Amino acid sequence: MSKKILVVEDDANTSLFVDYTLQQEGYQVVVAKDGLEGLKKTEDEHPDLIILDVMLPGLDGYEVCSRLRLKPETANLPILMFSAKARQDDKDAGLRFGADDYLVKPADPSEIRAKVAALLGNASKIV
Repeated sequence: MSKKILVVEDDANTSLFVDYTLQQEGYQVVVAKDGLEGLKKTEDEHPDLIILDVMLPGLDGYEVCSRLRLKPETANLPILMFSAKARQDDKDAGLRFGADDYLVKPADPSEIRAKVAALLGNASKIV
């Protein structure tokens, strides 16, 4: 069975790009357009990994990440922050709030695939 990835992203073009990139690798992709929907879909869909934008309407990615880390059932869920916020202190904040890794937009499909594979423990699948 393929791994399920939740992409929490409010930009439709970015969401489609990430969705397409991951589906090409055989992943099942679920999309949420804001932080609250991301939390709900995490609960309903039980993803294997979350790709989480920082700048989201309503709850931002930092808050979503923090809330996921507080729940026992999602405390160890791999989270990849994916944001246009590229300063080192932005990356540090993402990791401080509980993200496992941080990727700056725009990213090459190979970077996305490599980060996802590494977080899922499939480093040998990196293309």
